[in-house]
Amino acid sequence: MFKNLMKTKTPEEIAEIQFKRVKLKKTDIAIDCGANVGKYTKHLSKNKATIYAFEPNPYAFGILHERYKDKPNVHCINKGVMDEAGKMKLYLRKNSAENPVYWSTSSSFLTISKNLDYESNLEIELVDLCQFIESLNCQVKILKMDVEGAENKILKKLINTGVISKIDYVFVEMHDNWFPGLKPEADEIRDLIKTKQIKNINLDWK
Repeated sequence: MFKNLMKTKTPEEIAEIQFKRVKLKKTDIAIDCGANVGKYTKHLSKNKATIYAFEPNPYAFGILHERYKDKPNVHCINKGVMDEAGKMKLYLRKNSAENPVYWSTSSSFLTISKNLDYESNLEIELVDLCQFIESLNCQVKILKMDVEGAENKILKKLINTGVISKIDYVFVEMHDNWFPGLKPEADEIRDLIKTKQIKNINLDWK
């Protein structure tokens, strides 16, 4: 019956089901990149696992931090993730001034969308995600990554450095369906995953 039900689901719905079926213990570590206001951070943290929630948008981060400030197992970090450390401009949605939290999910480090206001930007500190994972010196149970187009560079480095093997489950939202300019890089990632027969990456997150 469950298999028949799964046939009626979209790949994105199946990815979320699989994400929620990963059982976290108190001793586990999870990383939420693009945590926004913490919808999925909440799910990851419910069994007291250690969570690192990265959110670069300061408006969304304000809600995220307030929500988890009294939960010692959740570490909210107001930084972006990328394939190298540094600083970059975070571009906001054109109408973000009307409701900066609501439109925070569309902010991006990349100039990929006509909906972004390139005059309205914030300089954000970046963390090299590969280096961060290696610095933990232990296996990461689950990585969720929704980073508005930056996922291609990050995934490529995770794979080529072998750091991907330090993560049990990886769920990533790809953005090339929305932004065709990202398709060559996204296709390169898909080919890399296929060639190296990597089984722990799900690219159907939404």
